[in-house]
Amino acid sequence: MARDPETIERDIEKAREQLATTLDRIGDKANPQKLADTAQAGVRAKLDDPRIRYPLVGTGVLVAVLLVRKLLR
Repeated sequence: MARDPETIERDIEKAREQLATTLDRIGDKANPQKLADTAQAGVRAKLDDPRIRYPLVGTGVLVAVLLVRKLLR
């Protein structure tokens, strides 16, 4: 059964619009700046957790003390 050219053109246009929408979504998800912002927000959320923050601060203080001690010898 043959279809008329207008129906085929409408189908093609609809497929183009769907493809454009899909490509826009992929572009949004693969945006490097958005990925970096998401990763940065995740790291900040982890560092705001006291179970993570205080051991890191303690480790930093210990390393600083050891470095100062080593330099003064």
